[in-house]
Formats: sequence, structure tokens, C-alpha cells
Amino acid sequence: MVGPIAGWPVHTCVENSREIIKTVLSAPETYAVCLKEDNRAIGSIGLIPPAQSHTKAAETEIETGYWIGVPFWGNGYIPEAVRRLQKYAFEELGCTAMWCGYYDGNEKSKRCQEKCGFTYHHTEENKPCPLMGDVRTEHFTYLTKEQWQANNQND
Repeated sequence: MVGPIAGWPVHTCVENSREIIKTVLSAPETYAVCLKEDNRAIGSIGLIPPAQSHTKAAETEIETGYWIGVPFWGNGYIPEAVRRLQKYAFEELGCTAMWCGYYDGNEKSKRCQEKCGFTYHHTEENKPCPLMGDVRTEHFTYLTKEQWQANNQND
């Protein structure tokens, strides 16, 4: 299941899902990841401002987070969405760097971040994960605008 590895509990009812849609998935700079052929939502991606970042992002930096339904794993949808948000953050919003994190054991998210040019920055241990009622180890990756430009100079 997607939820627990990403730090949030499995939805227990329709009302629970509606509340998440209203509070989390409707936040500013949060977008649905949709299939091109039928525009069906299969996940979500968003930008997290420095004040709400899970790590210590500077004022000109931003964090990204994402999830995708299990049946759609391994198709490149999230890397494509991350790359679009990188372009938007660096070219439109004027960000100087971007953060992304993953909890220990979430190898798919780690691999996605590597594919998108992020490099390991640091690890924070014993981080409270309030929605799950536990503590976790979170690894953070980082990408500067200059690194992104160098990686995308042929685009």
C-alpha cells in the first residue's frame, strides 16, 4: 500500500478520503497526476513552501512530494511529473534549489529522485511521523537550479 510507506495511514472510509482531498490534495501548488489517454487521476504531486518543508529549506528553495497508485508504479509517471514541477519551480517560481525526501525503505521513491537528478544530501533519524504515530528515518535529496540546468541543457 502507498500510504504507510509515504507516512500516512490507509483511508478507512469514503469520508476519510474526502477529508484528505479537502485538506491535503487541495493545498496550493498541489496537482493531480493523470493518465494522458483518459485524464483519470492516478496520483498527486505538489510543491511544499519553505515554512512547511520537512527539512530546513531556505526561503528561495522548495520541496516536492508525490504519490501514485500501486497499479501505476514503474511506468515513469511520477518522474515525468517531477520533471515538470522542476521546470516550473526553477523557471516560473524562481527557486534556487529543490528538496525531496523519502522514508527509510522506500526504494521506489529513492530511485525516482535519482532519475530526476536529485542527489543525496542528508539523513534525519527519529523523525516523528504524526499521522502514523511512529518515528522514522528520512533521507533527503537536493537539486540546485544550476544542476538542473546542466542536466537539461538539451531540452
